[in-house]
Amino acid sequence: MGDMADAQGSGDTPGPRKATPGPRKATPGARKAGASGAKPPKPPAGRVAFPGISSRAYEHPSDRAALVALRSVPGFDVLLKGMFGFFSERRLRMVYLASAVRVDARQFPGIYAIYQDAARILDIETLPELYISQEPKVNAWALGLDHPFIVVTTGTVDLLDDDELRVVLGHELGHVLSGHALYSSVLFALMRLSGFSAIPFGGLGLRAIVTALKEWYRKAELSCDRAGLLVSQDPGAVTRVHMKMAGGARVADMDLQAFLAQAEEYEATGDAREGVIRILNTLNATHPFAVLRALEIKRWVESGEYERVLAGTYPNRADDPRASFVDEVKAAASSYKQSFDRSPDPLMKLLRDIGGGTANLGGWVAEQVRKMAGGGNNNDDPEA
Repeated sequence: MGDMADAQGSGDTPGPRKATPGPRKATPGARKAGASGAKPPKPPAGRVAFPGISSRAYEHPSDRAALVALRSVPGFDVLLKGMFGFFSERRLRMVYLASAVRVDARQFPGIYAIYQDAARILDIETLPELYISQEPKVNAWALGLDHPFIVVTTGTVDLLDDDELRVVLGHELGHVLSGHALYSSVLFALMRLSGFSAIPFGGLGLRAIVTALKEWYRKAELSCDRAGLLVSQDPGAVTRVHMKMAGGARVADMDLQAFLAQAEEYEATGDAREGVIRILNTLNATHPFAVLRALEIKRWVESGEYERVLAGTYPNRADDPRASFVDEVKAAASSYKQSFDRSPDPLMKLLRDIGGGTANLGGWVAEQVRKMAGGGNNNDDPEA
């Protein structure tokens, strides 16, 4: 179950606060309104709703391209549901039905109200079941295939205020809307299978597939961080979630700019050796680091995409079947190229320099061959 977590990272909370009876109260001064000037009508709560929004509106390009490719394979979804649906979904739901608290109007009514509003914003008509599970670790995850449900630990509920919890619930609903549970089921099943040493020759190939799926899942996490932002419409709340995941409840003792500076330092510090370490740090991880996730959200906001969605410019899910696989792959390739070109990582800089140097070296060699083929130097040649 820990492998399927979506908010991992901060471990046990330092002294959970007592739950308040009845509806939870939002933190004083918390931002309530969405961005000004948004075109869709705002409800009394002040947050913009997105009728018919497609998950493509918030999905990372690499996540989106992988999903379009998988969905384009005839019968693939049916096959996977047949493989994992009965033994996984039904069994796990029965476990949580018997061991956790199902959230509704009678149990955790304040959280249920936040959850209903989050689903309204993303236009999710069938509300997945939500469970609160007694577990001190900060965690939340979405499970299931045909009938997905969401589990949030008490460690998460005790650590976060209402605005921050809204981010987590929006994140998990983003997984549901994107259909990640089906494909992540493949990843986690293969992760378990790849752990068996009895696989003689197929083990390396299987591990390569798992590594590629982990890369996809890390991008899927970035996607759903964006979904959490669309639900909360408060970038500060999203960042506070990541700050608490990294440093615990005492967010008043932390500084936003210093926290983001950590991420920038992590990306740029050292030389090529640190670049290799950064690759190794994430190679076997299913989740990006909390500090880097905060920086990714900042970059998405600064890109203008977030404001465009708030203003009502987003793809509609009715058009999902007509999404072009080629266009999505091009977008993913462009995203990776931009990340490579703009990366402050010394290893990436070295590779760019080597790439440029190789091109120059190739030109120099071609020039020398041309000169030798011409019988020596030509004094009229400006390159001589």
